[in-house]
Amino acid sequence: METTSTERSEPKVAIDPRVKLGHVHLNVADLERSLAFYRDVLGLRVLLTLPKLAFLSAGDYPHLALDTRAGQGGKPQAHGVTGLHHYALLHPTREALAATVGRAVEAGTTVARTADFTVSLAVFIQDPDGNMVELCWERPRSEWPEDWKSASVMGSPRPFDVATLRAEA
Repeated sequence: METTSTERSEPKVAIDPRVKLGHVHLNVADLERSLAFYRDVLGLRVLLTLPKLAFLSAGDYPHLALDTRAGQGGKPQAHGVTGLHHYALLHPTREALAATVGRAVEAGTTVARTADFTVSLAVFIQDPDGNMVELCWERPRSEWPEDWKSASVMGSPRPFDVATLRAEA
C-alpha cells in the first residue's frame, strides 16, 4: 500500500540551500540526431562538438552533454525501467515556454502529457532516445498557495491545453 507524507525528512548534514542542479549528461545513440533535436527543435546553443560528445546550453554554461561513447547505435531504453525518469528545462517566462513548446510541436514532437502543478506549468516530451524532457515555467512565488508542499497541490497536477499555451508565444 502506497502512503503519502507531507512531513519533511531532514538530512543528517544539510546541503547548502543555494546549490542548484547545473548539468545533465545523457547517453545517446546518434549524436547528429540528438544535436538536431536539442539545437533545432528546442533551441539550445551548441558550445562544443567532439567526435562522440557535444555540450549545449541556453547561455554560456554547458547545461546538457550528449554522449555516444557508451551507447552509440543503441536502442532507446524502455519506459518504466530504472533510470532517468525525466529532467526539466526551466523557462524564465510563460511566453518562452510557449515558444519552445510551439517549436517542438511544429517539428513533429509528440506531447506526452501536460501538467499544471499549481506552482508551475509543465509539458512533457521525449527526445529521440526516449529521454523524457519536462519543458516548464514556474509561476512567481507570490502566486503559490500557502500549502504548495501538500499532496493535494503537488500530488494532483491537472492537464492543460497545449494549443492555448502555444497561442501565447
